[in-house]
Amino acid sequence: MRRNTIKEVFHTMRKTGVYVTSTTLGEPVQAFVPHALPPAKPALVPDSFDAANRAAELALARLSGVSGLVPSVDWLLYSAVRKEALLTSQIEGTQASLADLFDGEAGFAVSNTDDVEEVTNYLQAFRQVRTQLRDPAGLPISVRLLCDAHRLLLDGARGTGKQPGELRRSQNWIGGTRPGNAVFVPPPADRVPALLAGLEQFIHGLAGELPPLVRIALVHVQFETIHPFLDGNGRIGRLLIAALLEHWRLLPEPLLYLSGYLKQHQAEYYRRLSNVRTEGDWEGWVSFFLEAVVVAAADAEQGVVAIASQVAANRRSLLASAKAGPASYRLFEMLPMMPRFTIEQVRQRLDTSFPTANAAVKVLEDLGIVAEMTGQKKNRTFSYQPYIALLTR
Repeated sequence: MRRNTIKEVFHTMRKTGVYVTSTTLGEPVQAFVPHALPPAKPALVPDSFDAANRAAELALARLSGVSGLVPSVDWLLYSAVRKEALLTSQIEGTQASLADLFDGEAGFAVSNTDDVEEVTNYLQAFRQVRTQLRDPAGLPISVRLLCDAHRLLLDGARGTGKQPGELRRSQNWIGGTRPGNAVFVPPPADRVPALLAGLEQFIHGLAGELPPLVRIALVHVQFETIHPFLDGNGRIGRLLIAALLEHWRLLPEPLLYLSGYLKQHQAEYYRRLSNVRTEGDWEGWVSFFLEAVVVAAADAEQGVVAIASQVAANRRSLLASAKAGPASYRLFEMLPMMPRFTIEQVRQRLDTSFPTANAAVKVLEDLGIVAEMTGQKKNRTFSYQPYIALLTR
């Protein structure tokens, strides 16, 4: 049986929660139970984030505007969502590369199948969340929606025994070899439903003076502190960031891959999260988060420009080719969403004959737009290599 006693946490600036002594695996631990949002005693001062918040909102607006440079926003979404899926998974130790993901989607053999599956699961979870939020009859951002996403995220062998789609029913901990030497112990399982209900209320409540990006920053820390699942909390927490950016109309499409910045500054990311709990330093975390948005949005904007330039240059060379025809034109327009492929896949996508598909690929290969990857005469695979190089640099 769990024994609970409450001991106040004293911080130099503010109290962000209380510790509850609970017993798990036969030893007592100090589990942290966060106070409800927004921060209080003292409250956050919105004016202190004005300049940083304006810079972040402007960076997102620029990213939204530059998406018009390409003929199809679906091209950008294909790459941006996959980069975020890959990077958020890499933060948790997944070793798959973007090329691995493209190979897996094309049906090619990959060595790290489990890692690719994890990234693919994230894509499915994110797609489910977006579908629900865009459907007038769909689920709002809620505990139920996050549980549905979690079920998809942990689908497969690695999710066995980790209660996919369910709030945890036992005490978890972060770091350390056992509960007693853990770096952080989240709230006891019996506190989780009420804490998530409070977080849901904050998301859908009156905004007050806090701007949306600041609120998203607060939500992320609160979710990670609650740590409501046995596994996958980091990825679901970062998925929630992407969902809220779209839900609160800061981005019309999920073009931002924020996890790139968080991965690059992973130690600082974790330190800032920890400082909220141990020192009450919400201000330090919010400043870090807003800077992450500024840098990630600028990187994504440069990526859009680079992709638009690359595709435009390839299109010009194709249009100038005397050998190009309708099939090669149609194939080229598919490449940004089909960067790895076989002749048979082209035949199916174009709904044409094998010789016509083969000829269309040959035109693009001769122009240096695509490259054959196997060096074989049979079972050949092709790659839109300049595009993949841009996405992986």
